[in-house]
Amino acid sequence: MPAIVVVGGHWGDEGKGKVIDLLSEQAAMVVRYSGGHNAGHTVENPLGHFAMHLIPCGIFQPNATCIIGNGVAVHPRVFLDELAMVQKAGVITDGRLFVSDRAHLIMPYHGKLDGLDEDTWGNGAIGTTRQGIGPLYTDKASRLGILVGDLREPEAFRERLRFVLEHKNRLLTRVYGVEPFDLESVYTQYLEYGEKLAPFIAETGSMIREALARNQVVLLEGAQGTLLDVEHGTYPYVTSSAPTAGGAALGSGIPPTKIAKALGVFKAYTTRVGAGPLPTELLDATGDLIRTRGNEFGTTTGRPRRCGWFDAVSGRYSVEVNDFTGAALVRLDVLDAFPTVKVCAAYRLDGEAINRFPSSVRELERCQPVYEELPGWQTSTAGARRFQELPRQAQAYVRRLEELLGCPFDLIGVGPARDQSICLRPLL
Repeated sequence: MPAIVVVGGHWGDEGKGKVIDLLSEQAAMVVRYSGGHNAGHTVENPLGHFAMHLIPCGIFQPNATCIIGNGVAVHPRVFLDELAMVQKAGVITDGRLFVSDRAHLIMPYHGKLDGLDEDTWGNGAIGTTRQGIGPLYTDKASRLGILVGDLREPEAFRERLRFVLEHKNRLLTRVYGVEPFDLESVYTQYLEYGEKLAPFIAETGSMIREALARNQVVLLEGAQGTLLDVEHGTYPYVTSSAPTAGGAALGSGIPPTKIAKALGVFKAYTTRVGAGPLPTELLDATGDLIRTRGNEFGTTTGRPRRCGWFDAVSGRYSVEVNDFTGAALVRLDVLDAFPTVKVCAAYRLDGEAINRFPSSVRELERCQPVYEELPGWQTSTAGARRFQELPRQAQAYVRRLEELLGCPFDLIGVGPARDQSICLRPLL
C-alpha cells in the first residue's frame, strides 16, 4: 500500500485533525511532514479533547507508529509538554513515537527574532504566530540550523551553537538593540532537552521507506493549508514550509512516486488566520455567527479566525496543485442555522469575471466574490450517518461544491466526534 497524504485545502485550520484521527485507525504509520508548533490539530475522541501541535494525531491509535519527520520545526519543550499530556491520558508512546534526527530545532533566538521582525514591519507584518517558525526555516536555508540529531553529540553541539549564537547575538544587539543570549544557559537547557528526547530520536526516513516496502499503510499528516504554502500560496502571506502534497515527500524522506492518494480537507465555509487577502471574508453578523458556531479561534494562539462563505475558486486551485484524489468536507453542521448559504463560484477582477486564482496578492485583494446562493436547511445535521439522512438542501450544497471543485467528497463531517462522520467512498 503506497502512502496517503492529508492536505489542507484552503488557508489551514480546516479540521485535518479529525480526518487524520479517523484514518489513523487503518494506518501502520502516521508521519507529520511540515510546519512546527505554529500549527494545531484539534482531536476529540473517547479519551478526551486534545490540541495537538507537534505529535501526529495518530498517536491515539494504539497500533500506529508516529513520526515527526525531517521537514518539521521541533521545539523540544513543546514536544515534551505534549508527550506528557498524551501520556497522562493513558496513551502508550514507548516504541511507537519517533523524531527525525534530521529535523531542525527551534532555538530561543528564533522566537525572539520572530517577534522583533513582526514589530519592525508594522502594518506590513505577516501576522505570524511569533513562535519562531519563519526564522528557523530561514536558518535552514542559510545553513545556520541546528538538527535534533546534534543533541546526541554534546561537544559538537556546543561548538555548533557557539558559532551560530555569535551570529545571532550580533544581529540582536547591533540591529535590534536587545540583550544577547548566553551560550552556557542555552547549551545547558538544550542538553537537558536532549537527554529527555534521546529515546525518541531516530533516522526516520529509512523507517518510513521500510514500512512502505512491507506494503503497510503510511499516512502523511499535513499542517496548515495549500494557500499558505511558501511556493504556491498567497505569498508573502504564507508559512515558511511546504504543506502541499508535494512537500510531503520532502518532509518525510520518501520518493514522491510512493504517494498514491492525496486527500484534501475543506470546511463547509472558509477561514483564515493572520494577514493577507480573503475574498469571501464576512465582516458582519453572518461572519460572527459562523465564527461562534464553528468555535473559530486558533488552536495555537486563540486568535479569532476570519470567516467567510466557501471559496470554490481558491479551492479548485488547491485541487489542481495537489491533484486531490478525493476530499473531506467537515463542519457542515455549522451551516445548519442559515436560511440560505452562499458559495463563491468565480471572482470579479477589475470588472471582469474570472475563474482563475491569481498568483499576485495585489490582484487577489481586488477580487470580489461572485456568489451562488443556495437554500439552507435550518435543521440539525449532527445525527446524520448516511448521506441520504442529510436534509435535501444540504445534499444539494455538497454536490454543488463537488462540481465547482472538480473533486468528489469521500467524507463529510457533521460534528467534532469521531462518529459524527458520513463516509461516501472508502478512504483508503
